[in-house]
Amino acid sequence: MTIHDWPVPERPRERLLSHGPGVLSDAELLAIFLGSGTRGRDAVQTARDLLVQHGPLRRLLDLRAPQLARLPGLGPARSCALAAAMELAQRHLAAQLVHGDCVGQSPAVAARFLQHRLRGRPNEVFAALFMDNQHRLLAYEELFQGTVNAASIYPREVVRRALALNAAAVIVSHNHPSGDAEPSAADHQATAELQALLAHLDVRLLDHLVIGEGAPVSFAERGWLGPASALPPRR
Repeated sequence: MTIHDWPVPERPRERLLSHGPGVLSDAELLAIFLGSGTRGRDAVQTARDLLVQHGPLRRLLDLRAPQLARLPGLGPARSCALAAAMELAQRHLAAQLVHGDCVGQSPAVAARFLQHRLRGRPNEVFAALFMDNQHRLLAYEELFQGTVNAASIYPREVVRRALALNAAAVIVSHNHPSGDAEPSAADHQATAELQALLAHLDVRLLDHLVIGEGAPVSFAERGWLGPASALPPRR
């Protein structure tokens, strides 16, 4: 039995068109990308198998396209479609940062963007959002890459890029591949040094977000940056 044999109101595409994507399960959303299933299994059953064996959904979608292509039911074309969809989502979040004072009004937008970019990376990556004086995005740059449990951070290089971009504010972020987002002593030390260097140039360090499995740890929200950061809480 294929999905085309299902009652029309129960088919994933028809349900999406009638009620929106939010009503679909992870397996149903993935099945729409698959289009068809593997031998003897429809697209939804194939999607469920993928989620059981390689999920949950976030972990599955964190795989790179060549890894996805090797999984049953995907292959090069479908894995490229999934990778492209993830990149579109990231660019959509980036566009929200560019248009309007999104970081100043809603730090959650920046946090979601950085989660999409950094969570699931196999090694530590230190990145920065450089912004103008209205907190609109000038550039997103991945500045340093390290190992599975460490990345050397060079605050002076961040300062150099802030000057080159004529940035007035910066949000920095790095991931912990272990999944534990609690900052290390080295993270605190590098952040304090970076904030001091930027302050000499009248550039504000708005936040340092550490990305793990759950919600990011925000230095600003925990009061570790002092009154200069003054970011409202993420919602």
